[in-house]
Amino acid sequence: MPVKLTEVARQAGVSLATASRVLNGSSRTPAAAIADRVRAAAEELGYVANAQAQALARSTTGLMGLVVHDIADPYFSAIAHGVQQVALDARHQVLLAGTDLTGDGGTSADAELAAVNAFISYRTDAIILAASRLIEEDPRLIKALTQYTNNGGRVVTLGTSSIPEAHVVTVANHDGAAELVGTLLGRGLKRFVILAGPHERNTARVRVEGFLERLRQDELEPIAVVQGSFNSQGGFDSTLEFLDSLGTAGASGVSPLTADGDSPLCFLAANDVMALGAMTALRSRGLRIPEDAQVAGFDDIPTLRDHFPGLTTYRLPLEDIGRMAAHLALTPLTKAPPSVTGSVVLRESAGHSTVSAD
Repeated sequence: MPVKLTEVARQAGVSLATASRVLNGSSRTPAAAIADRVRAAAEELGYVANAQAQALARSTTGLMGLVVHDIADPYFSAIAHGVQQVALDARHQVLLAGTDLTGDGGTSADAELAAVNAFISYRTDAIILAASRLIEEDPRLIKALTQYTNNGGRVVTLGTSSIPEAHVVTVANHDGAAELVGTLLGRGLKRFVILAGPHERNTARVRVEGFLERLRQDELEPIAVVQGSFNSQGGFDSTLEFLDSLGTAGASGVSPLTADGDSPLCFLAANDVMALGAMTALRSRGLRIPEDAQVAGFDDIPTLRDHFPGLTTYRLPLEDIGRMAAHLALTPLTKAPPSVTGSVVLRESAGHSTVSAD
């Protein structure tokens, strides 16, 4: 049976209220000698403090909820690492939930709602929604989070959302996408297939808008815009869908994607994992990268160093994004919301001739 606080108080020779103030984190603490006696008794008996009692004493649970789409995705794991660093410094623990595993007949929205409701039931001090937000949020989620913020909780999103009272870390998705395209245009590329990701997700849609607007500045249009899932399988399937639309099943030393005098065709993906899926699809049809087709992504996820050829991408400081989100979740906003920019990283997948040192 768990040791009770009354046993600790009896062992230390103090009142139950005094023992509670020492072990549950109250700002009203007794003299140091008495506090040391209580802690010594708790250690001797093996007492573990009740988290709910501590929360009442401190007006905080010391818990922070983090919702990602896919825990295995390096994009989300890097952000989670940044969140955890700040939480540790603030003596908080992070509760993590993913929305890619939905259960029988469930959807990603159902999984996210279940995670949020669980965090609310644990009375987390804040909830960070790291997954890309939807154009139209689930009304059930809006209701749950509105009640949560009305009761003093804090909600943080990465990128804009329609969630009332949510604090936002603004990410340069549009401008970064435009900068990436501008860099590729400067290298002589003019022919692009955009692997767009799901239109209903704000991150994917805004990045594609950035791609398109920059192309139109040079009076160019993509050869195709192909929708797909915002993951490696989506990039793979979208690329094969485009290749099949050309009526080609592969090549024998000659690329079906280029013609005399044309610039190489570049598959421009809305994130890195889609780009990696595209590279796998191209190789499955006997196409070489970058000789037959070129590829670029977005994010610069940490695992790119393990892939060859190296992927050209727009680098976001993913761990910094996680740290910013955690700071915003824990600290009242006293200045403009944080914004994050990045930079283009050229590697071999888009014809860069030297191996990146990073």
